[in-house]
Amino acid sequence: MVPRQISTGDRTVLGRLSKRGNSYLRSLLIQAAKVLLLWPTKWHQHGFGERLAAASMRLHHNVLAAALANKLARIAWSVLSQNRTYEPRAAAVTGGG
Repeated sequence: MVPRQISTGDRTVLGRLSKRGNSYLRSLLIQAAKVLLLWPTKWHQHGFGERLAAASMRLHHNVLAAALANKLARIAWSVLSQNRTYEPRAAAVTGGG
């Protein structure tokens, strides 16, 4: 779920997603990311909140879906490899003096 990288000199160009791994699982992760992107009001509930909102302002929706699918894959790997349940990170709460 990572883009191919082509580097020359001081310039790095990120290309298409790599085709490594299970194509069915890759397509399911992309679909899950696209569904999550349809519901911005639920981003905070699932622990994506401000980071995803900021990325949605600067990235194309397909690039954002691929980045989110990568994040979902890493979360799934962590949950499965450590035999734990998913616990979304709560948004940082700042104290007001």
